[in-house]
Amino acid sequence: MRIGMGLSYAGGFKETVGELADYEKAGLDIVFVAEAYSFDAVSQMGYIAAKTERLEIASGILPIYSRTPALMAMTAAGLDFVSDGRFTLGLGASGPQVIEGFHGVPYHAPLGRTREVIEICRKVWKRERLQHEGKYYNAPLPAGEGTGLGKPLKLINHPVRSDIPVLVAAIGPKNVELTAEIANGWEPIFYMPEKAADVWGDALAAGKAKRDPALGELDVVGQATLAIGDDVQGFLEFGRPMAALYIGGMGAKGKNFYNDLCRRYGFEKEAEEIQDLYLDGKKDEAAAKVPAELLEKMSLIGSEGHVRERLAAMKESGITTLNVTPIAGDHKGRLALIEKVKDMAQ
Repeated sequence: MRIGMGLSYAGGFKETVGELADYEKAGLDIVFVAEAYSFDAVSQMGYIAAKTERLEIASGILPIYSRTPALMAMTAAGLDFVSDGRFTLGLGASGPQVIEGFHGVPYHAPLGRTREVIEICRKVWKRERLQHEGKYYNAPLPAGEGTGLGKPLKLINHPVRSDIPVLVAAIGPKNVELTAEIANGWEPIFYMPEKAADVWGDALAAGKAKRDPALGELDVVGQATLAIGDDVQGFLEFGRPMAALYIGGMGAKGKNFYNDLCRRYGFEKEAEEIQDLYLDGKKDEAAAKVPAELLEKMSLIGSEGHVRERLAAMKESGITTLNVTPIAGDHKGRLALIEKVKDMAQ
C-alpha cells in the first residue's frame, strides 16, 4: 500500500513544499495537488517537481472541462518531463457549480467526455498524428467548421513516458464502471471500506470485465484523516464541516453526487437533513447531522490498535494507495504520523 498526502499550504506554499522533502525522506510515496477554483494545480506541481527527487506527483484533480484534451495531454507530458517520470494525471468531471459557474462551460456528458479525453491523451503521448473523430471532440475540426486549415499534428517533443498513469475521481456507478475499464487508477471520496463492495462492487466488476490487461491492476486510492493516540478521538469532529459542505452544499437538490453517495451508504435520512439545513444557510446544524459512523469509518483516527484494524479493513476492501491527511500540532508531529502509518501499512 502506497502512502500519499494532499498538499495543504495554509502556512504558505513555499514553506509547505519545503517540508515535502522531509515527508519524502519519511517514506511518503505520492503527493496530490487539488484544483477546484483556487490557484491552478499545474504551476504548483511544476514547482514541487523542482524541489523533490523521488516523490510522485499527482493532480487531484484537473477538471476535464477546463482544458482541451490536447492541452491536457501536453500538460501531463510536460509535468512528467520536468519530474523525470513522476507524474500521474488525475482527472475528474468536477460538478456543475464549478464548471458552469466558474469556467462558464456547459456541464454536459461527463462520461463520454472523460473517455474521449483519455483516448486523446494516450494518442498524443504515443506521438501519433492526432486524428480523433468523436461524439464530443474532433481534431482536426471537420469540414465546415473553423477555417478548414487544421491538419493532423503530433507532439513535437518525445515524452518521458508514452503511458503516463491516468487516475479518475469517480463515485457514480457508470463513472466508476468507466474508470475500472479504461483508467490506471480510481479515486473515490468518502470511502467506507465496509460499504465499498455494496456500493461500487457491481460497477467495478462490469468495468474490469472490459479492461485491457495491458493496463494492469486498478490502483484504488482511498482518502482518510490520520491521527494516532489514546486522546485523539475528538479529531473526528474536524471532518464534520467538510463532509457537510459536500453532502449538503455541492449541488442542488437531486444534483449532488456526494449526497447521493451518502444515501447509498444507508444514511438517507441524514443526507436529506444535511442538505436541507445546508441549503438553508444553517451550516453548523448541517455539520452536526453528519453521521458519526461515516466520520469514523472513513478515517484513521484512534489508538494504534484501532488504526491498524482500519488499515487492514481498507487493504481488504481493495485500497492500494492511501491518501492521508495527518492531524498534529506541528510539522514534526505530522511527519511522525507519516512515518508511523508507512511502517504500519507495510
